[in-house]
Amino acid sequence: GDLVEINGVTGEVVGLGMFYTELLETSGYTDSDHPTGRRVAFTNGYAIEGHFFNFTTAGRWLWDDVRIVVPTGHDPSPIADALRKKVEEATAENAREAAEQWNEVRQSPQGAAPATGASVSLRPIAGGVEITVRYLTRVTDREEVRGKLYGTAMDMLGGAKQGVKS
Repeated sequence: GDLVEINGVTGEVVGLGMFYTELLETSGYTDSDHPTGRRVAFTNGYAIEGHFFNFTTAGRWLWDDVRIVVPTGHDPSPIADALRKKVEEATAENAREAAEQWNEVRQSPQGAAPATGASVSLRPIAGGVEITVRYLTRVTDREEVRGKLYGTAMDMLGGAKQGVKS
């Protein structure tokens, strides 16, 4: 059931034997995490040699980002502000916990603590403005946070249709 990456293949562990580990491959931890339908088997030597990463148990934190395109004629600022507020509400506790955990495992007490806060950036693109929201979340909460952000954007874009500039 853990989400792992072995030798560049990401998937959910569906079988664990003495010599082999089987994964139900997903589209990747940075994509939509939907199974591709392929079942992949690896010898357990990959874990011993260090070609293995467990997203479910290794800190449980994942940087994720959501991109929203605001079409020309819509003001992206209120949408960006609403997304910033929503992501901060949804991830503030996770960011605090992650920072605490990362500070506990740091080898050196010198240096700045890792940044864990969310960020929102705007970038002009053909046909409008792209808003990128980057945030830290638990692997298990990723889809819920994404859903909240997409819902906020859709609500704002739907409401903005009333005031489209001509």
